[in-house]
Amino acid sequence: MTGIEFLAFSPEEKKKEAGFEQLLDIFLQLLGMAGGDAAQAMSWLTSLDNQHKLTGKGYGIGDFYEDLKRKGYLEEKPGEGAVIPSAKAGQAIRKKSLEDIFGKLKKAAPGNHSIRKGGNEGDDFVGTRAFSFGDSPEEIEFSESLRNAQIRNGSGDFSLWEKDLVIKEREHKSQTSTVLMIDISHSMILYGEDRITPAKKVAMALAEFITTRFPKDTLDILVFGNDAWEIPLKDLPWLEVGPYHTNTVAGLELAMDLLRRRKNANKQILMITDGKPTCLKEGARYYKNSFGLDQKILKRTLQLAGQCRRLKIPVTTFMIARDPWLQDFVRDFTEANQGRAYFSGLDELGSFVLEDFQKNRRKKV
Repeated sequence: MTGIEFLAFSPEEKKKEAGFEQLLDIFLQLLGMAGGDAAQAMSWLTSLDNQHKLTGKGYGIGDFYEDLKRKGYLEEKPGEGAVIPSAKAGQAIRKKSLEDIFGKLKKAAPGNHSIRKGGNEGDDFVGTRAFSFGDSPEEIEFSESLRNAQIRNGSGDFSLWEKDLVIKEREHKSQTSTVLMIDISHSMILYGEDRITPAKKVAMALAEFITTRFPKDTLDILVFGNDAWEIPLKDLPWLEVGPYHTNTVAGLELAMDLLRRRKNANKQILMITDGKPTCLKEGARYYKNSFGLDQKILKRTLQLAGQCRRLKIPVTTFMIARDPWLQDFVRDFTEANQGRAYFSGLDELGSFVLEDFQKNRRKKV
C-alpha cells in the first residue's frame, strides 16, 4: 500500500498593510524632500502606494490624509485653504533625524557640558579642595579652614597655616552659544547627487540635540548661498537649494556677528557644507569662480577661520562629500581655525570621521 508523503507546508506570507505610523514615517521623509509642499508629498506617497501596494482595503491613502489633519500634522493656511505642514510635523522630522543619526541618547541632566574645571562665583557650590598658590582669597572657605586649624592645634595655641586653608569648589555652568550654518548652494544637488537632504538631516539632528539636551544654550541658524541670512528653527525641515554659489565668507561673517550679541563665554560655529567656497561679495558686486578653489576666495575664507580662532570661536565642519580635493580645503580651513571636521558620505551619516586638530589625532565616531 502506497503511503501518503507529507511535505513541509510553507503558506504564502500575507503582506501586512501599512497603518498610520508606517505611512507617517514615509510621508515625513517625502515632506522634507518636497521642501514642505504637502500636496507634492501626498502625490509621491500615492504613487508609491500604487507601485508597492502599501495599503489595502482596510486603510487607504485618503484615510491617512484625513488622519494627518485630524492629528495635527497638517493644517489649512489661513485665507487660502491650502494645506501646509504644522509645527508638529517639523518637530517630528527633527526628532526622527536625531534618532537616525545619533541613536537613542542616554538621559542626562539638561544643561551639562562636561568639563574638567571648577566654576566662578555664582555657580553652584559642590565641595572644597586644598588651597594652592594663585587662588583668590575670596574663595577661601573660612569655616572649614578654621576647623582644620583647630584639629591640627589641638588644645594648644591657635595658629592658621596655609595647609589648613580650603577653597570653595563650584560647579562650572558651561552654557554655550551655537550658530548652525547650512550650505544651500547649487552644488549641493549638482551632478545628480542629492547632498542637501543628508545635510538637512544632520542639521535637524544637531538642532534637536542642542535644543532638547541643552535647553539653556542658545542656537542661531543661518543659511548661505550668494549671501547669508538667518532662518527660524521651524523652517529648517523645509530648506531647499537655490541657484546660488557658495559664499562661505558671508556665512562666517554673519555667524560671528550673531555670536557677538550672545553673553555666553563659550561660543561655537557648526558648518554643514560640501566644502568649496566659490563666491565673495565686494560692495554690490559678487566675485564668483566655480572652476575649482579660487585663491582670492580661499585666502579670505582662511583669514576668517583664523579670526574665529583668535576670538576663541571653534568651527566644526560637517562635510557631506568624499571628494579628496574638497576634503583638502576643509582640512586647511580646520587647521587654520584649530577646530574640528567630520566627513561623511551620503549613505553613512552615522559614521563621521573626526579630524581633531586640537588633539592632533584621528578617530572614528
